[in-house]
Amino acid sequence: MAKTAAALHILVKTEAKAQDIMAKLEKGASFEHLAKLHSSCPSGRKGGDLGEFKQGMMVGPFDKAVFSCPLLTPYGPVKTKFGWHIIKVLYRR
Repeated sequence: MAKTAAALHILVKTEAKAQDIMAKLEKGASFEHLAKLHSSCPSGRKGGDLGEFKQGMMVGPFDKAVFSCPLLTPYGPVKTKFGWHIIKVLYRR
């Protein structure tokens, strides 16, 4: 079972905005570019890069998604108390 992961994310206020971003990603848009344009998280400036973190460090629904969704594929939207996330897990160890 993985205990750490590295991920990128895009955080937006509405589910509609998250769905719009997912549609762009499915058409081949750059995750990092869309994070810089749309993410309300400070990590957006770094293309959404959250670095490596341990399981349990992130808010529940986000943490559950990171440790269960497919690798290297945009996943979401995932709702948390912060808003709506699109997640791309780079690796789990």
